[in-house]
Amino acid sequence: MGTTVVAIANQKGGVGKSTTAINLAACLVELRRRVLLVDLDPQANATSGLGAEKAIGGSLYGALLGLRSLLDSVRPTAYQNFDLVPSELDLAGAEMELPKLDHSQLRLRSALEPLRRSGYDYVFIDCPPSLGILTINALCAADRVLIPLQCEYFALEGLSVIVRVVEDLRAGAHPGLAIDGIVMTMYSSRTRLGQQVVREVVEHFPGLVYEALIPRTVRLGEAPSYGKPIIVYDPSGLGAAAYRLLAREFLQRNEVPATPADGATEPKEPPAAPEALAPPSASSGQAP
Repeated sequence: MGTTVVAIANQKGGVGKSTTAINLAACLVELRRRVLLVDLDPQANATSGLGAEKAIGGSLYGALLGLRSLLDSVRPTAYQNFDLVPSELDLAGAEMELPKLDHSQLRLRSALEPLRRSGYDYVFIDCPPSLGILTINALCAADRVLIPLQCEYFALEGLSVIVRVVEDLRAGAHPGLAIDGIVMTMYSSRTRLGQQVVREVVEHFPGLVYEALIPRTVRLGEAPSYGKPIIVYDPSGLGAAAYRLLAREFLQRNEVPATPADGATEPKEPPAAPEALAPPSASSGQAP
């Protein structure tokens, strides 16, 4: 299987894009996949959420302008097989500069080409909370789109917008783009609203909604401030369990089943996971 590029996008802020980008990527690394996370949001939440520094000139801004290779911006994280292209505030300038350039919507697609040959199983792009030129670049560069959706009523309106944008790109600039799925975030089984929103999204988008529901928990909110994925910060908590389920479901959707010699098709089981994703020097994944 080659490298699959996944844009994590929703033009609404506060729906769990960066949280999902960090934790889905970490859980796939735990399942022995090699992953790169590209932080395309000038707010750099994914960068700080992994404990990485926002180094001046360290973002992919130069690569988008064609001034250098995106490979120069790849940085290792504290975790083996988990790399990061960090963000910084200079990416905000891309919203003004990119429209002046030729093929402005395809700059990230071109910049990512060398990374498709670098041995990554998955490249995740954490998009900004808008439908500006950076998000459009991410969608044009991606094979698939993962849409985090907060379990609140007004989130439904935003969902129809991002789905329509994907459909427009499929009809024009990027016919190969597909929606991987919708991830329901900040879910609470104790509220009738959360359950109702999930039912409505499943009804309107059959087959697209992930069964794994990401709960609203204090630990998930705390983990980024310590620069750790939830499976390191609170490995036995509800948030870690939910993202582990999401990762396995993601692999079932995205990896071609193995075909035995007799021609029968069997599901491909992910390799057995280590007990926790942790830096080589870490003795414990528990929260401080």
